[in-house]
Amino acid sequence: MADVSFGDVWSVLRWVLVVLVAGFIGQFGRYAAQRLLERRRRAREARLSPGELALEREKARAKLEKKRIKAELKAEKKRAKARAKRPSDEH
Repeated sequence: MADVSFGDVWSVLRWVLVVLVAGFIGQFGRYAAQRLLERRRRAREARLSPGELALEREKARAKLEKKRIKAELKAEKKRAKARAKRPSDEH
């Protein structure tokens, strides 16, 4: 059996702990951030009047629509580029 020193074992254990902590942060960090943003959004909505709230929601919808249109245009541009790269069947 190979000689394994305490230093080698401790080095491996440190790396295992680092990986576990990174996994924990990755798994629960996103969830915690979403919860914080949701709480902040609700607090902001509570301060706004109904008219201001409707305006904010309409702005958000318009922004999402703009992003959707931009994504569609980008996808169409990629499809056109792919069609242009294909060898033609004329030869």
